[in-house]
Amino acid sequence: MAAILVFVVFLVGIVLSVPIAISMILGSAAPIFLLESGGSIGQLVNNAFSGANSTPILAVPLFILGGVIMSEGGISKKLFNFFAYFVGPLPGGLPCAVILTCLFYGAISGSGPATTAAVGSMCIPFLVALGYDRQWSAGLVAVAGGLGVIIPPSIPFVLYSLATNVSPGNLFMAGILPGILIGVFMMAYAVFYCIRKGEDRKLINAKMEELRAQGLGHLFLDSLPALLCPIIILGGIYSGMFTPTEAACVSVFYALIVSLFVYKSITFKNLVPFLCSAVKTYGGLAFVLAFATAFGRVLSLTRATVVVKNFIVDNFHTSFSALTVLVIVFLLLGMVMDTGPAIVILAPMLLPAVEALGVNSIHFGVVLVCCLSIGLATPPFGLDLFVAGNLAEEPPMSVAKKAIPFIIAFLVALILITYVDGISLVLVNAFGSASA
Repeated sequence: MAAILVFVVFLVGIVLSVPIAISMILGSAAPIFLLESGGSIGQLVNNAFSGANSTPILAVPLFILGGVIMSEGGISKKLFNFFAYFVGPLPGGLPCAVILTCLFYGAISGSGPATTAAVGSMCIPFLVALGYDRQWSAGLVAVAGGLGVIIPPSIPFVLYSLATNVSPGNLFMAGILPGILIGVFMMAYAVFYCIRKGEDRKLINAKMEELRAQGLGHLFLDSLPALLCPIIILGGIYSGMFTPTEAACVSVFYALIVSLFVYKSITFKNLVPFLCSAVKTYGGLAFVLAFATAFGRVLSLTRATVVVKNFIVDNFHTSFSALTVLVIVFLLLGMVMDTGPAIVILAPMLLPAVEALGVNSIHFGVVLVCCLSIGLATPPFGLDLFVAGNLAEEPPMSVAKKAIPFIIAFLVALILITYVDGISLVLVNAFGSASA
């Protein structure tokens, strides 16, 4: 009864548009006040404070701040020019360069909306000027921006690690191949679309001649600081030089050095607005992370996690069937729920059940994050849709229609990622460690 009450109160709060953090507290407090079970108010408060008083949690605001600085520092343009130099002359090459930029920029920002904003603000007008459909260009960027939460370092993977105690380093490594696979499927559709619809090769070739006139050496040196960022961060983690939390701090200082002194694209007076932007982004999530600990503790005391585990194990006897149902649920939740709160609520509740069916905890994290990242580009509340729509000055729902083929390409890759766990685990098995 207590377990059911927790879920009912929490879900009623969500339906009534009560903030997720408050809904979690109401759900946690309901059995204490109404049934005198689930601990005490004092324990609830202590659990909330202990959830916020965590060193690994510092990685989240630091990665957000590093992403803000890189976004405002014009890093996306450097990356796009580098990739466009190689693939731009090919059929569908420039849209593919946009997807490659999103892939690589995701390794800098760790955020889907940040990737969409940084890449879209430059690439959407660029593609439109070369004759590509405005809504199609926005749809491309909206879906490709979701790669920012899969390619490491990924803020959702940090949140999954905090919620489940799974190694963040191994999660980062597990996201590399799935992110690349999704990008490849999206590029395949982009090439097919461009061949079928045609491109203005005269305009494109003229733009490529301007770019190639700069020379590969100049472009490489100009892009090198941006290209080195993920190498430094991930290389430092896997070489043992620093932890993922320390890597987040390194990313901030590296972003500052590159933007202030190398590219000189920002000034010191910009830093306060950047800090304010990062705090605003992290503020709501901070309360969710703090209250998630209290919520999880109440779920444990009321044996709600055991109820969920028994229900899944009793009704789904194979990992295939369980993952199939959960993927559908995650895709639907991703349409109406932000990625961060969804992960900190769902992961600790569902992980014991899927592990009982033989699903690897790292693989489950990759599947969960991939499903929710699609939600960033799906109506009615896909945040990347609104970001890309605003940049293109088009209604989000119009952008969503053009994004459907890219979403289908994403889903095809997701099916492979879900049922072939080796895609997620091959690098972890070869190079990962429990302490990563």
